[in-house]
Amino acid sequence: MEKEITIYDIAKDVGVSPTTVSRALNHHPAVHEKTKKKIFDAVLKMGYQSNIFAANLRTKRTNNIGVIVPRLNSNFQSSVLAGMEKAANEAGLNLIISQSLESFEKEKANANTMFNSRVDGLLVSLASDTENIDHYKPFLRKGIPLLFFDRIAEQSGCTGIVIDNIQAALNATNHLIEQGCKRIVHVLGNIKINVYADRLKGYKYALLENEMLFDPSLIILSDLNEEAGEEIISKIMKLNPLPDGLFVSNDACAASCIRHLKLEGIRIPEDIAVVGFNNDVISRLVEPNITTVNYPGYEMGELAMKNLIKHLDKPNEGMLENTNKITLRSDLIIRKSSKKEISL
Repeated sequence: MEKEITIYDIAKDVGVSPTTVSRALNHHPAVHEKTKKKIFDAVLKMGYQSNIFAANLRTKRTNNIGVIVPRLNSNFQSSVLAGMEKAANEAGLNLIISQSLESFEKEKANANTMFNSRVDGLLVSLASDTENIDHYKPFLRKGIPLLFFDRIAEQSGCTGIVIDNIQAALNATNHLIEQGCKRIVHVLGNIKINVYADRLKGYKYALLENEMLFDPSLIILSDLNEEAGEEIISKIMKLNPLPDGLFVSNDACAASCIRHLKLEGIRIPEDIAVVGFNNDVISRLVEPNITTVNYPGYEMGELAMKNLIKHLDKPNEGMLENTNKITLRSDLIIRKSSKKEISL
């Protein structure tokens, strides 16, 4: 094994003091540009690695932010991570990203790893079967900023960033009712998760506002992935009478449902009007284009990271000290999949 190169070796090679090497590596203005170039040339030639660990001990910061998401193969989560990455890069911070794979046990293990890695802060979207957040208590005890996004913990002392899922679902369901729909199927994920519980509330409120009865047989719980479309449509085709509206809490799943409805000879939107959720790219690629709720994932990620950074820099002035929930605006984007020709 080769001997590890130190700043003393660099100093000896260039013919300067170790202090000068240290200043050059930290881009101190007192070091002349020619000297700095010689030092960096020697760094490359000798294979010097900066001892970040030692620097972190001095500053008590790792400059690493942990992120735990349910799944990485999600268009929404990818958009959120892109927003986080932008804000983190601008602040000179690094992201350590892990996925829970929708497992509470995996999420708990990831949180423990993040804590032991001494991340400066943690951003979390909860797994589908997470019912308590005791595994995040070490962060709260240590004063490490913790912020939830999308799937948040409904618990005092924890800040979460969401959209108004109740209002979004209310708007989507009202739109289908305005198109003349009388029997609307709502497809959603685990209702123990805040986003789906709130969307179900919004769906029910819309029915109540329009004096329509709630029918539990029109609620379908699903994994909301592309493969689920066939099973969902199989259930829908057994309903009697057939529904005339379909509200799906995910665009990829909504697109799959449209495909399988077409295979059954169902016309979209004439026979069944369809609304999705998230405004993923696929909603604009399928025919007909899918009416959907625009979920500002990029903005959510950027805002979450900026609030975490502000808390790190000024612990008593950030939103994490002042609010339990930050709510972003979402909009219903109306496209051909739901626009029926209503005869007067």
